[in-house]
Parts: sequence; C-alpha cells; structure tokens
Amino acid sequence: MANHKATKKDVRQAEKRRDRNRYYGKTTRNAIRGLKALKEEKAYDEQLPSVVSMIDKLAKRGVIHKNKASNLKSKLAKKIAFKATAA
Repeated sequence: MANHKATKKDVRQAEKRRDRNRYYGKTTRNAIRGLKALKEEKAYDEQLPSVVSMIDKLAKRGVIHKNKASNLKSKLAKKIAFKATAA
C-alpha cells in the first residue's frame, strides 16, 4: 500500500480514471454492437457518425490504440458499403 501522501492521491486518481475509461469503453462497445444489429441502411447511416465519434474519443483519451480505432471504423464502413451493394 502507498505510504506517501502524493502516492495515495495517485492511487485515488488512477482508480477514477480506470472507472471512467471502463465506462466509456463499455458504452462504445454497446453502441458498436447496437449498430451492427441494425437491419435498415438508413438507421445505420444516421447512427454511424456518432459511433465513429465515440471511437475517436476513446483513441484520443488513450483508452484504445489509434490503430484499433481505425480498424473498428474501417470495419463499420465496410459493412455499410456491403449492405449498399447487396440491396
């Protein structure tokens, strides 16, 4: 356990950051899951920008790596392109 005052504070701050990062990460994963479950192309088009924004914010905050964010966005865009050609 931490003995110094500053170290104790750092432990408290790290716990807050971890909880916050877990919340944002889980919220984004749920949004991605919901987006993938959509059947209508119009609804997908409307929700895609907000989900992409959430992914970008995770990468900016350092919750996920920027390459992972790029891969996620690419997969979502590829899915909408496939739906457009299939329809």
